[in-house]
Amino acid sequence: MRVVGLRHTDGSVLAGTLTDDGRQVGVLAALEEFWAEPRRWLTGEPAFEHVMVDDVQLVPPVLPGARVICIGLNYLKHIAEGSYASEGVPQYPTLFARWPSSLTVAGVGIPVPPDEDGVDWEGEVVAWVGATLVDATPEDALAAVVGYSTFNDVTSRRAQKLTSQWTLGKNGDRSGVLGPLVPAAEVGDLRDGLKVETRVNGTVVQQGRTDEIVYTVGDTLSLISRTLTLRPGDLLATGTPSGVGYSRTPPWLLRPGDEVEVEVERLGVVRNPVVSHHARHEALGSGASA
Repeated sequence: MRVVGLRHTDGSVLAGTLTDDGRQVGVLAALEEFWAEPRRWLTGEPAFEHVMVDDVQLVPPVLPGARVICIGLNYLKHIAEGSYASEGVPQYPTLFARWPSSLTVAGVGIPVPPDEDGVDWEGEVVAWVGATLVDATPEDALAAVVGYSTFNDVTSRRAQKLTSQWTLGKNGDRSGVLGPLVPAAEVGDLRDGLKVETRVNGTVVQQGRTDEIVYTVGDTLSLISRTLTLRPGDLLATGTPSGVGYSRTPPWLLRPGDEVEVEVERLGVVRNPVVSHHARHEALGSGASA
């Protein structure tokens, strides 16, 4: 099962499931209804109609008020290649936030902001929270995860490094590429080691496995839940392996005309073209959204 969002003509977002050939979407429910009882819909609730993918706009199945919390520096080799290498492995994960409006889906053009030489790739896995978590144990937190998705945490490096906080560089328009939600029961435990691979114009630039993660999903969600309440539909991006572009000599960044794809074992591929900042203005001006 692969759960996606689709935008209705009235602007509302529905949750649906892609057919195996990817040509149709089975419509399940309004997005709010889906996240009110996600396990119900993920255990085979039938669709009430099917529509052709080419006839609808696919969007992330993310609630407008969802928290998108991301782990930075979660693979040892990625820590070693970055500007924080000399500081070693922190006791607690470095956490930053994305706004849901920064998210997009496969196939949509990722714009390069005008103050950037290019944008950087970060292939990773997102975990979806399916139950309310307050002061949760790591075991209960992991049990609350209802699904996972492939994710590309595309980053504006100049903006990221302007200050000690990463928010600006991590929230560019259409910069967080989110794949369909695959139920946790079909994915298994990330500690089993799912392959994560990023390719630029067909060249492999990142390879890692999720059993290399330092801060696990259960431990991290548990930690977060001791400060803020997590709710169904919230997301946790689990960090990227080594091989990002800015750490290379010379740096290698994504520029208009490039194509970037992230593939995660059992979760699938997200593939996107990179476009100029002028395309960003055109999309905003036309009222188009992720």
